[in-house]
Amino acid sequence: MPKNTPKKQNTITVMDYDQAHLEEKKTARLEDCVPYRHKPTVTWINIDQVPPADFLHELGLGFDLHPVVLSDIRTPNQRPKLEIMEDYVYLVLRMMSLNKDKKIVPEQVSLIIANKFLISTQEGIQGDVFDSVRKAIRNVKSTTRRSGTDYLGYKLLDAIVNAYFGVLEVYGETTDKLEDQMLKNPTTKTLHNLHSLKQSILDMRKAVWPLRDVVGSLERGDSPLIKKTTRIYLRDVYQRLTQVIDTIEIQRETLTGLLDVYLSSTSNKMNSVMKMLTII
Repeated sequence: MPKNTPKKQNTITVMDYDQAHLEEKKTARLEDCVPYRHKPTVTWINIDQVPPADFLHELGLGFDLHPVVLSDIRTPNQRPKLEIMEDYVYLVLRMMSLNKDKKIVPEQVSLIIANKFLISTQEGIQGDVFDSVRKAIRNVKSTTRRSGTDYLGYKLLDAIVNAYFGVLEVYGETTDKLEDQMLKNPTTKTLHNLHSLKQSILDMRKAVWPLRDVVGSLERGDSPLIKKTTRIYLRDVYQRLTQVIDTIEIQRETLTGLLDVYLSSTSNKMNSVMKMLTII
């Protein structure tokens, strides 16, 4: 009889810092994190897997989070959105990365940005894209170490958007290969790959379009948690999301054109066959 697989525990990574101080630790217990709520330093609490309901209930009690926010964290495949609460800002967005087979791996990320702490939760599928943020925190001379949670939130958003460009670069290379196949010897497999890539790009489009609106609302919003100095950086993220959207639209048009080429090529072959049969 097979043994029961033990349930994976949530890994919580804590980075507590100011310009002169840095503390890093990992834990599985939420009670280890609650004391950081009242510290004068900046604390980033990252939960690498969407926690169970009882854990979220503790999280809500420990950090005074609204039940609707806790429910949103537990609900997968949400449209990116922004909620400006009295004591914190809540964001839902999609993080996208590539696995070893260069397949897109979407993952929902929630960010809770308060005055002195930031909580991020992930689905825990294959790690994250936040290594550059951790590196900046460890650098005592970085702007991150001199700034607050709003700047940390910007850095996390910026890392997610940077990953979008990496995904689009791979998709562009795949599109070029499909174009070569389409011109030389198109097959039904080529058509299948074309449809698969087009669907992936559409999925990415659904994640990026509303995120641009979220970032725009955050940059123009009235929350006192987002300082004026940070809004300039958010404006830059907004502009780069516009570049991502433009690239997505170009790739969509290219794939639509390749589909037309395939259909035209198939039609021409069919006409040639019919002509030969007519002659015979």
